Amino acid sequence: MFIRIAIFTPEKESEMETILNKYLSNSKLSESIKPIVEKVLESKRISTTEAIELYEKAELGLLAELSSLVCSRKNNRNIYFNKNFHIEPTNLCIYSCKFCSYHKGVNDPLSWEMSKADVIEAAKKFIGKDVTEVHITGGVHPKWTLDYYGEMVKEIKKVLPKIHVKAYSAVELEYVIKKAKLSYREGMKKLKQYGLDSIPGGGAEIFDPEVREKISHDKASGKTWLEIHEAAHLEGIYSNATMLYGHTESYKHRAEHMDAIRNLQDKTNGFNCFIPLKFRSENNPLSYLGEVNLTEDLRNFAISRIFFDNITHIKAYWPMLGKENTKLALAFGVDDIDGTIDDTTKIYSMAGAEDQKPRMTVDMLTTIIREAGKIPVERDSLYNAIKEY
Repeated sequence: MFIRIAIFTPEKESEMETILNKYLSNSKLSESIKPIVEKVLESKRISTTEAIELYEKAELGLLAELSSLVCSRKNNRNIYFNKNFHIEPTNLCIYSCKFCSYHKGVNDPLSWEMSKADVIEAAKKFIGKDVTEVHITGGVHPKWTLDYYGEMVKEIKKVLPKIHVKAYSAVELEYVIKKAKLSYREGMKKLKQYGLDSIPGGGAEIFDPEVREKISHDKASGKTWLEIHEAAHLEGIYSNATMLYGHTESYKHRAEHMDAIRNLQDKTNGFNCFIPLKFRSENNPLSYLGEVNLTEDLRNFAISRIFFDNITHIKAYWPMLGKENTKLALAFGVDDIDGTIDDTTKIYSMAGAEDQKPRMTVDMLTTIIREAGKIPVERDSLYNAIKEY
């Protein structure tokens, strides 16, 4: 049974607006930033050019105030999480993305490939456990088909009839739908008939063709990613959106990437949340780039929150960011920190993330949220509130 959550108070919003008005009266504030602050105060949409201005010139403290105001207007003080687990059926992949630490070749001793029986056994571990979502994603296996993907979903639902299945990135989907000689809408419709509930946002990376050529030259284009998500939305399948940042892209590339997602959201209203994903540099061909610092992470979360007036939720994926940094992100427009996960994903641990066995209990998740001065709210996969803690 879903519950109602307490609304954001006008007093708190007024306090934030007072702080922002002080920034406006500060003679040191850049003249190009002032109209952007005014737009946010008036709940107006900012442009890609203005997003770039924020990246280049806005102080971190100002971004914290702006993003917190936007977040509070949309989500009050609520921070969402869910009870979930992952199944990663293979790390074999036909593509060779330079940022990826997960991909392995056919004869690599570190590769794996789950049979349908293996997938069923993985699901059976959660029989009787309090979980609401399974997230399925992996490499693009050269031999798997659309029906194989669908059968995995179907078998999981036999084991866990009430589970929400969020499965398969647009890159995985593009390969098997084309192999099946179907349109994207036909492919999504078929998977929905198998029991697919939603799709994750992976594979977006950066849409700009030149950047994509450098980091993932042989896989689905940004245009294709958008087309597949649009097809999913038109078939009544919600999805998430992501952006991989901190590698070879510029601020302009980030702003244009977000703009393409915002434009599609205007058209379909099918995105549940936006997830900025940090490039982690271990064990991949782009390791020489290193990683952006925490300040850049927080700037990126904040600007994402300010930019997306039509996407309600901004997620900090804690296995990517780390527990302590996730708590800091809650002051920069983030209102979702993903879920319990239960040590069922290797994608970021293989790239050097702090949590090598990512797992959090509900107590751990709610403690992080409370310590940030927020209200922990358990959600389902479509952001309906289940329980306030």
